[in-house]
Amino acid sequence: MEKAIAVLGLNNVSKKITLKHVGWAIIALKLAIAGYFIFLLVEGISANAFEFGERFLWFILAGFVAQLIDGALGMAYGVSCTSLLLWLGIPPKFASASVHTSEIFTTGVSGLSHIRFDNIDKRLFFRIVITGSIGAIIGAYFISDILDGEVIKPFISFYLLLLGIYLLYKAFRKQNNAKKNVKNTPLLAFAGGLLDAIGGGGWGPIVTSNLLSRGNSPRHTIGTVNTAEFFVTYFATVVFIFVLGVQHLEIVLGLIVGGVIAAPLGAYIASRINQRLLLILVGILVVLTSGWGIWAALWL
Repeated sequence: MEKAIAVLGLNNVSKKITLKHVGWAIIALKLAIAGYFIFLLVEGISANAFEFGERFLWFILAGFVAQLIDGALGMAYGVSCTSLLLWLGIPPKFASASVHTSEIFTTGVSGLSHIRFDNIDKRLFFRIVITGSIGAIIGAYFISDILDGEVIKPFISFYLLLLGIYLLYKAFRKQNNAKKNVKNTPLLAFAGGLLDAIGGGGWGPIVTSNLLSRGNSPRHTIGTVNTAEFFVTYFATVVFIFVLGVQHLEIVLGLIVGGVIAAPLGAYIASRINQRLLLILVGILVVLTSGWGIWAALWL
């Protein structure tokens, strides 16, 4: 995979692109999608297309809980949010589309912050952002147009169950400071983007955790992966919009409202709560909700 990238000349292109260019690209893409959704929101309100009732409050709660977790741990927004949406009865393709759309606004701010504070490994960024985005595009297309939602739902719940178990494993395992060699980084990013789009989450647990196992700087690894996540999320969302249209705006608005409320609290919790305890609680939450999803899909 890395040789293929070199053949295409992407390594040379990456040398000419600065982090300032990446920052401006994030701003431009965010403004474009924000303008589009503002237009849809105004059009929908004028046509009385939205019902902001009790169900909308549940979406706010899901966004609040997921952002609270992500703010304190730096990962698991997609995993926890998708698990909650599936538990609320949202079809997998709309759950994943909603999560990725709402994540555009949070990951964009996160990416700009990491660029501002020089938390980016530029070489690593270009090794994961291209293949990660390609994986996300393929995954989004598969779940939105090819895979049957009812058939795939128990498999997605099982995938989320495995991620929940992994989070519990990560909480209880002993710290190992030995460096590991993670080969084929672009391939890892491709798998992370693919599974993230299909399952509604997992980019952080899959990509960040594996890269950190090298023993590299957590600051630059987390900053780089979080910045690349914006582009992975953005292109997955574009596919969802192109194939599905925008039939999930109420869910997205609820997740964004809940996330905005929870964002400052997440930082406060991160400074107060034991992160291992929080990781255990998140793992249990994901295991229970995804376990319920499997049981409901197979036996109800």
